[in-house]
Order: sequence, then structure tokens, then C-alpha cells
Amino acid sequence: MSNEKWGSNIAFVLAMIGSAVGLGNIWRYPYVLYSNGGGAFYIPYLVAVLTLAIPFLILEYGVGYNYQSSFTKAIIKLKPKLEIYGWILPVVVFIMTVYYSTIMGWDGIYLVLSFFKGWGADPNTFLNVNLLQATDSLSGVFNFIPFIAIFMLVGWFIVWFISHKSLNEGLGRVCKIFVPLLFVVMFVIVIFSLTLPGALIGLTVLFNPNWSLLWHFDIWMAAFGQIFFSLSLGMGAGFTYASYTHDDIDIVSSGLKIIFANCAFENIAALGVFSILGYMSLQSGTPVSEIVSQGTTLIFVAYPQVFNILGTIGLVLGPLFFFTVYIAGITSMLSSFEVLSISIQNKFALSRDKATLMLCVVGGISSMVYATSAGGYLLGIADIFVNNVVVIFSVFIECILFAWIFKAERLIDFMNGRSKNFKLGRLWLLQVKYIIPILLIVIWFGGLYELIAMKTTESVMILIVLTLILIISSVIFTLLPAKSEDWFKTEERID
Repeated sequence: MSNEKWGSNIAFVLAMIGSAVGLGNIWRYPYVLYSNGGGAFYIPYLVAVLTLAIPFLILEYGVGYNYQSSFTKAIIKLKPKLEIYGWILPVVVFIMTVYYSTIMGWDGIYLVLSFFKGWGADPNTFLNVNLLQATDSLSGVFNFIPFIAIFMLVGWFIVWFISHKSLNEGLGRVCKIFVPLLFVVMFVIVIFSLTLPGALIGLTVLFNPNWSLLWHFDIWMAAFGQIFFSLSLGMGAGFTYASYTHDDIDIVSSGLKIIFANCAFENIAALGVFSILGYMSLQSGTPVSEIVSQGTTLIFVAYPQVFNILGTIGLVLGPLFFFTVYIAGITSMLSSFEVLSISIQNKFALSRDKATLMLCVVGGISSMVYATSAGGYLLGIADIFVNNVVVIFSVFIECILFAWIFKAERLIDFMNGRSKNFKLGRLWLLQVKYIIPILLIVIWFGGLYELIAMKTTESVMILIVLTLILIISSVIFTLLPAKSEDWFKTEERID
């Protein structure tokens, strides 16, 4: 069993900020803000922060701190018969890490290309035809693309190189260096973007409030969904990282700092994204509404177009941008990777070195299915399955276990005793026991509807395969005999 601790509580805060700040902050949030009422979106956004993010994050950190163990081991302590559920969440988060490595591979390629604008004059054709050789069917899995595979494996090597070291020599040191650097680089990009001609055009479009949308259910779903995924709520990283903290940790204040940093980052990123889109609109005469797009198109098509227009300046701004995206991706991968890694270390008495090597080999090999012409197609289906369905339902179960079975009220005196400025009370208990479970069920049905809406024969086949992988892997981990004598013994910090 791992008894490692963060070198300091600031290391924990930086690690959690690194976990939260990822690709979703850079490309997803600006689009969500723009397409869901602009300035009006901040009302449901703030409601989501207050009713979902803050109370749930504090609950997860508190229970993780108490057990000082992996998520799986804590579930066994709470309900031994639910060990299989204790493996489902770490396994599904690992599945997410596998396909996340695909985007990291793409970004690694663009980081290299950005030094000489290797995407050429037509970034859209380069991405979809030359690089990804994209197809919208399973037939593309037979077209392996070695160039993409190499960059994906480089990402896995980096994850292994950092994770196999001790907690503070690996994760701790990387987060202390790269998380502040991530904010500095993004700040430089945004400041420069704000000086571009036409920046105000993009910002005006972004923040133009459409108050009528506040009466639509979709805008509220979008806000809660963004907060949920942006902060990686309930995906085990917060629980795991909190288990490494020292006895004097102020969980409430730490949670608030992490949420503030995450929200600040994605709103600052939105300023940069739409300043650049406004510049593109001015140069091309095309309305911002026709330029803005979600996902990979924004990162790997719109930005390269801007860097082409910027001339020599683009040779500086381009590498800075793609380096920023890479840092955000790596810190997020490290946190999601750690969830399954520490569970395996706990049950099978493996060293960090052996567990991380094994998982990186499995992850690297598994990810090669995305290094094909069908990679983007498979990634889209896997992402909806993992994020919109499995994770949300799993977190609903987690919330019930932590709030009701563990009894969230046990945390109040402990956390209030260490928090100088913020105190928990009946409102917090009401949120974690009643309001959040209801919100999660509503969000889950919304995600399930989206999954059903995209139903095709091929997508159903892919979903069945993913479900089987998840269930079979979780069953195997559950049935394998524990090698650690401490597997069924869990000490608690809180009486």
C-alpha cells in the first residue's frame, strides 16, 4: 500500500488545478459560453458552481482525506459487496485516458509543425485528409497511421516517466513547475490576442447576452455539464489526490481555490479564443458565427489559420499555444491515470514503478486503435459513452455512498475546525444529500438522450464493445485475489 504524501498542501492544490485545467477549458468552454446565451450564460454557470461544484468537491476531498487510500479500497470499507463498483469508476476513467492520449498525440504533432507552419495554406484539408485520413466508419480501423501512433506513444512515455517516480519527485514536481507556467503562457497569448485588430468584434459576439435563453432547459444543462466535466467532478482524481494530503489541510479553502483557478482559466481562455476569432472575421469578412466551431476544428483548423495570417509573429504564438494545450493535456492525463494506478498498487501490493509501467503499456497498446483513419470517429462515440453516461451515473452512486452511507455530517466539525474563513452547515448537507443526486440524474438522462439520438448500427456495436471492456475488466479486478494484507484494512482519520 502507498503511504506517500504531498511535500506540501500547495502541491495538492497545484496538482488538482492541473487535473481540472485541460482541453475542455481551452476549446469547449468558449464555444459553450458563446452558443448558450453569451453573457446570460453566467447566471446558470454560477448556479452550477454554487450548487454542484463547491459542495461535491468538498465532499469528495473530505472522504478521500479520511480514508488515505485508493477510491476502490474506500468503497470496500463502506460497502464490501460493492467492490465491483469501486473498480468501474477507475476503469472507465482509464478508458477516457486512453482516448484522451489521441488528442495529445495530435497536439504533439501540431506543436512540432507550428515552428514552421507545416499544416500549409489549408489547415482543414491538412487535418482531415493528410494527417487523420479521416473516415466516418469502422472500415477506417484497417488504415493504421504510424506518424500519429508515434506521437501518441511519446505522450504515454511522458506519463510513465513522471508517474513511475515517487509522488513528489514525479507528480508534485511537475505540477509545481508546469501549472504556474500553464497560466503564464495562456495569459501571454490572451494579452497578445486582445491587441489584434478586430478583437473587440469577437468579444462583442461572445458576451452579447441572449436573456431569452435563460428560459430554455438546454442552457442550464450546458452550464451544469460544463462545470461537471471542466472540474472532473467525481472521476476519482480529487479523491485520490486528497488521500495524499497532510493532517492540517484546509479542505474547504483548498477546494474553493481550485474551483476559482479553473473558472478563471477557462474564462481568460475564452477572451483569447474570441479575440482571435474576431481578428479572423475582420481579415476574411466572414461573420464570427460562421467561423466559430467546437472541438478539434477550433484547435487544429481555426488557430493554424490565424497563425498563417500572423506571419512571423505566428511562428512565436503558434508554438506557445500548442505547448499550452500540451501541458494542460499532460497534467489532466496524469491525474486520471493515477486513479486506477493507486487502486492496483493497493490491492496487488505492486510498487508505483511496476503499476505505472504495466498500465502505460496496456494504455499505449489500446490507444493504437485511435491511430487509424477511424480514430476521430471512435473518439467521438467513446467520449459521449464515458462522459455523458457511465461517469455521471457512477458519480451519482458515489454521491449516495459518500453522503448517506459514509454520512457526510461526520465531515462538518473536522472541516470547520481547519477552515478559518468558510464554514459548512445544514445547507451543505442539503446539497450533497438531496440537490446534487437529483441534478446528476437530470444530467444523466440528458446525456443518455444524446447517446440514443446518435444511434447507428456501427455506434451500437462500438458501445457494446466499450461496455463489455468496462464490465469484464472490473469483474476481473474484483475477482483476482488481493496480494496486500492491508487490502481489507482501512484506517480513518475522522472519528
